[in-house]
Amino acid sequence: MDFDSSSDPGPSSGISSRTGDEGTVLTLWGEVDAALREAASDAMAALAARGSTRPVVLDTRDVTFIDSSGVAFVLQVYMLGQETGTPVMLREPSEAVSEVLDMVGMGGRIPVEQVESSGRLG
Repeated sequence: MDFDSSSDPGPSSGISSRTGDEGTVLTLWGEVDAALREAASDAMAALAARGSTRPVVLDTRDVTFIDSSGVAFVLQVYMLGQETGTPVMLREPSEAVSEVLDMVGMGGRIPVEQVESSGRLG
């Protein structure tokens, strides 16, 4: 089940999922906290059901705040990847995400994908 709210300005915080030939991109934005528990559950269910080992990218560049619920979601996605042999990476994690992952001892454990200014993946 894919869901995508990118065409709608929508809420100031959220999680969306888009699956294509290159894999699945989970986009997180705004305040990623317990209020997004249902969206996180939906995203995890979609990942677990997709039956693919194509990469999963957590696009966290627009996250302004992340609490323990948000970190738990990121770590669950990472652990699912470890269990299924699926590459999981962070796309340009925001400072908020990087700081919290460092605090919980996960800084540097999840590979980071940087996007070059030309728009090409690096």
